[in-house]
Formats: sequence, C-alpha cells, structure tokens
Amino acid sequence: MSAKVTSSDKIEDLIPETPVRKILTPIERLMQVETTGGIVLIIMTVAALLWANFGTHSYHHVWHEIGFAISVAGHDLAHFLGLEHGFNLHWFINDALMTIFFFNVGLEVKGEMTYGELRDPKAASLPILAAAGGMLFPALIFLAVNAFAVANADASRGWGIPTATDIAFVVGCMAILGKKVPHALRVMILTLAIADDIGAILVIAIGYPSGNGINFAALGTAFALLILINVFFRIGVRNLLLHGVIGVAVWACFVKSGVHPTIAGVLLGLSVPAKAVITSGKVRGFVNGVDHVLSGEVQDSNEKYRVLSLLKQGASESISLQERLYKPLVPWVNFFIMPLFALANAGVEIKLGGVEVPVMGAVALALVFGKPIGIFLFSFLAVKIGISKVPSYSWKVLWGGGMLAGIGFTMALFVASLAFDAGDRQDSAKLGILLGSFSAAILGTIYMGLVSKPSKDEPEGHGHH
Repeated sequence: MSAKVTSSDKIEDLIPETPVRKILTPIERLMQVETTGGIVLIIMTVAALLWANFGTHSYHHVWHEIGFAISVAGHDLAHFLGLEHGFNLHWFINDALMTIFFFNVGLEVKGEMTYGELRDPKAASLPILAAAGGMLFPALIFLAVNAFAVANADASRGWGIPTATDIAFVVGCMAILGKKVPHALRVMILTLAIADDIGAILVIAIGYPSGNGINFAALGTAFALLILINVFFRIGVRNLLLHGVIGVAVWACFVKSGVHPTIAGVLLGLSVPAKAVITSGKVRGFVNGVDHVLSGEVQDSNEKYRVLSLLKQGASESISLQERLYKPLVPWVNFFIMPLFALANAGVEIKLGGVEVPVMGAVALALVFGKPIGIFLFSFLAVKIGISKVPSYSWKVLWGGGMLAGIGFTMALFVASLAFDAGDRQDSAKLGILLGSFSAAILGTIYMGLVSKPSKDEPEGHGHH
C-alpha cells in the first residue's frame, strides 16, 4: 500500500541544503506572500517620485535618451518597425517588457475562461457587468469634469486613464484586511479585475492607436501569424522555441501596424492551450508500472534515465501549457516588470505652476468615486433585473469592494503615457492617478475595516489563486 502524499511532503526537502539554497529559500517564500508585490510597487513609485524631483535631468536622460539602436542594424530595425527616434529604455519597458505583462494577463484570462470564474457566463455575469459599470462611470466623470474646466479638447483623450483596476494593489489591500473581506467578495473583485483587464485591452486597442494611423498590411500579417500559432497548437506542434519565434514576429508586426504591441501579448496569451495533454490518472498508472525503478531496485543507469525522463515528461504534460507558462511568469511580472515600469513611469516632477488641476482632479475623482458608483449601480441593476444572483455579502460591503477597485495604478499610468505626450498634461494625469489610487486604497481599506465583520465560518486558506 502506497503512502499518501500530503502538502507537507515537499520535494525540495529531499534536496541537500547548500549555502545558495539557504539564501534563496527565504526570498522565494517572501515572493509568495500576496502583499509583497504591492509593497515593492509602492517602494518603486516613491523612488521614482524622489528621483524625478531631486534629479530631474538624470531621470529623463536615463529613460528617454539612453538608446539601444547603436549599430547600423539597430537603426535599420528601428526604421523597419516605424520608430523614428530609435529605441530608448522607456520604449523598451513600455512596448516590449509590458508585452510580457499583457501576455501573462492573456494567460490568466484564458485559464479563467477554461476552468475558472469566467467559465460559466451566468455565474460570472455579476463581476463582468460590475466591471463594465466600473469602466463607464470613471470615463464619464473624467469627460464631465474636463468638459466644464478645460477649453482644449485634447484633454478629453484621457478618458481611458481611470477605467482600469490594478489587481496587484487590490490583492495587497485585501490581504491586509484578511478575513474582513468575505471569500465571495474576494472572488468577485478578482474576477472583476480580470474582466476589467479585458476592457482595458479593448480601450487601448480602440482608443489609443500609436503612430500615424493603422498599417493594415502589418496588422494582417500579425493576425495571419496568430492563426498559424493556433493551428500549430491544434495539430499538436508544441515546440515552444518555434512558437516563441512566431510570437516575436507577431509583436514586431503589431509595432509596425500602429496598434499598440501589448495587444499582441494578450492575443498570444489567449492562444495558449489551457487543457493538459495527459490526465493525471494516466501518470499514476505509469508510476505504478515503474515502481521497481523508483524504489532503487534497478541499477542500470540507462534504464533509470529513460524511466525518469518519461516520468518527468508525463508530470509536465499533466499540467496545462497555460499553467506552465503563467505560474513561472508571475514572479517576473510582479517583482521585475511592474516595479521597473513604475520606476520609469511614476516619476512626475511636482511643480505647482505646470499642474493642470482639471486633468489631475478629473482622474482622481473618477478613480475614487466613479469606480464604486459604477460597480455598485451595475451590480444592483443586474441583481434587480434578474441577470445575476443576489450576492452572499451585503451591499455596503460591495461598496467597499468598489472603493478598493478604484486603485488604478499600473494600467492607468500605461494609458496616460498613450493618451498624452510627455509634458505637463501627462504629468498632471499621473499625479491624479497617484492621488486617486492611494486615496482609494486608504479610504477603501478603512471603510472595509469598519463595515465588514470577520466571518466566523469563513473557510481557511482562501486567497488569490
């Protein structure tokens, strides 16, 4: 009779302790804590603000003037991609590294649509409709404030800035609140944030095309390559190097097309299969058949290598490709790409003379008030009309969830860089994002702490999956 494997049986406990593992293990554990990513983002945001205000020239020089197109080939590539000013560090982060962030978003959405909260449209109707309200009302508030206060119509281009929710910060706030956030609300807000990401992708694709119009030949080539990737996956071509090369080509075509290249990341993520090739039960049968090798009875090194290689392949193929790509990318996104993005984009020089108060105020008001109003109103209407079920938590608790959803940090900064050229207006929008997001985080956390009582029958271990 085989012993049952429990969660306390860890394979890493079988690996001999080394000086390197003694250093890396605590770091790995820290990276698993939900709040850590949010804390790193806050540190990088503060660092960017200090750097931009006390070393303005060096801040702009590092991100906007240090370039990669140092060779003739580099200049030719930049020209081919339609980048008149060549490559710089800011472009590399926002258009290349952030594509990996959006690829991870695409993988997460694909997983949720296949086996998660977005699988059943009726069950997902409440967070999806709430997300729609949570995007519509901030956009309307932004447009209304600017219509009255700003004569320059170009300011209205910022309507997309306050529409998105920053999932990393929201997860951090909910982790701080602990059991004061009902599990059902946690799931609802996380699903809302995923639906919100889909909405933000549409906002970027439709509202903020880059360059001087759309190059339809390049866009058509990109979609042809995307179809090829999907066909390859369907017929069983699973060579990740090949898919990676085609994926880079898709991204390059998007850069040239004038549609923001991060959209390529999302579409590539959605193309990855989310169902495992081998069902777990089949691996168990194989393991039972090679027990004599695993127990150490077989001494033939070739036989051991063959069996263990097959076992490794079987274990790997028992996990979907979507999970195998998504899980390892999460730490890179949370602890490298997003903090680097914050450092490169959150640095706003605070000068009272250059601040466009209507733009700054419109963004902050839209995040703090537009998000909870839109989420609450659309949720209430969805339940009253009968589209969605009555939630298990109270309406006042839902309002608190809507307040937390007003944290629009990463995606909002990203849209601000697309909506406005570098200058006072973009800086004003970014100040509004910082003001609105931190206000939403503080007010939402305090409100939830006051109105929500810890649930005694709340199951243990619930968190962000």
